[in-house]
Amino acid sequence: MKIKFLTISIILTIISWFISIQYKFQIYTNIYFSLLTITATYLFLKIIIENMILKKIKNSKSKYSFKKIILILNYLISLSILSFIWINNINSLLIAYGILTAGIALALQDVFKNFIGGIIIFVSKPFKIGDRIEINSKCGDILDIGLLYTSILEIKEWIKGDQATGRIVKIPNSYILTYSTSNYTEDHEFIWDEFYIPLTYNSNWKKIQDKIIKIITKETKEIMINAEKEITNLEEKYYLEKRPTQPAIYMTLTDNWIGLTVRYITKTRNRRTIHSNISKLILDEIHKHKDVKIASQTIDIVGMPKARK
Repeated sequence: MKIKFLTISIILTIISWFISIQYKFQIYTNIYFSLLTITATYLFLKIIIENMILKKIKNSKSKYSFKKIILILNYLISLSILSFIWINNINSLLIAYGILTAGIALALQDVFKNFIGGIIIFVSKPFKIGDRIEINSKCGDILDIGLLYTSILEIKEWIKGDQATGRIVKIPNSYILTYSTSNYTEDHEFIWDEFYIPLTYNSNWKKIQDKIIKIITKETKEIMINAEKEITNLEEKYYLEKRPTQPAIYMTLTDNWIGLTVRYITKTRNRRTIHSNISKLILDEIHKHKDVKIASQTIDIVGMPKARK
């Protein structure tokens, strides 16, 4: 595709050169220099620079990002040179830029915002291909970052748990200017999860609490080791207080039951699966002990009014 575009550009440039020599009109000369600019810029950036540097980049995500940057540079440089070709007077050029900017701001303000947002994303890198993000209530894994839109594989919505719905959602890049972005996978691959267990007041909560901690510790042992390493790396990059990765249980007393909130660390993309596995193991363990019962909302009838004769 690149060679085909370059070949067509070269042919058109040569043809315009012959025409500009044959007919001494300024417009033909401008057309020739315009085509020469497009051809030369494309040849230098997309063919020479891009191919030369891409050979040294091994990571596919880095290759993708670099190609997007080269594409943006190609557009910006070409448009800047073309402006000088067609507008000779510098004052006229500034006025033209002013009018053009005002027109774009009014007529294409959404497109312009998306374009600026795309530039900010490529420069500041708040997220990258493969990250799981949430922005303006839209959550998913990033598939593509374009100049105007970012495509994500949607999760949540009507699906319970952090699993894909199957829809590909295009998010305007202008969202980066307006909304805060939550990145689930930047610099680390773990997240904390919790679930709630209600027990009756006559349950042996001390015994089952120890059993639950042992189950979760066993199931998340490898995750905790990796999380410890990633937290150490985070401490070098950010100001971050030490966070415990061991599972913990917090107790709440209610009118109806003893509430145990179980907190543990898990992998971001496997949260639902790990949650389900731990829930099954805990339920099996509770069923082994007759002195431990899960509570439910009940109403005790303490008496009935006497019927009137």
